[in-house]
Amino acid sequence: MGHPAASDWRDQASCAGEDPDIFFPLSDLAAPGTEAALARAICRRCPVLIACRTWALDHGEDDGIWGATTAAQRRAIRRATTGTIPAVRRRGDGAGEESLPG
Repeated sequence: MGHPAASDWRDQASCAGEDPDIFFPLSDLAAPGTEAALARAICRRCPVLIACRTWALDHGEDDGIWGATTAAQRRAIRRATTGTIPAVRRRGDGAGEESLPG
């Protein structure tokens, strides 16, 4: 079992006592108004939304709705915050100018 302080935010979560299936919709790409909508609505009123989202991002959680984000949204956030920006290529003209990939 983990450190007691690590689970404190979970005790305050709005999802506590809800059906877990709500937070694990069949489609990861669910748009607002579909399967993920109910889970995200519960998350948006949650006092620990940021702690939940942060935990999911820090632990690479790739399933379900956490902190009002889908797994696809969290993957995009991780990509955006880990510095995986496409490398800059140099032009072959020897001028040393940088250009964007593509």
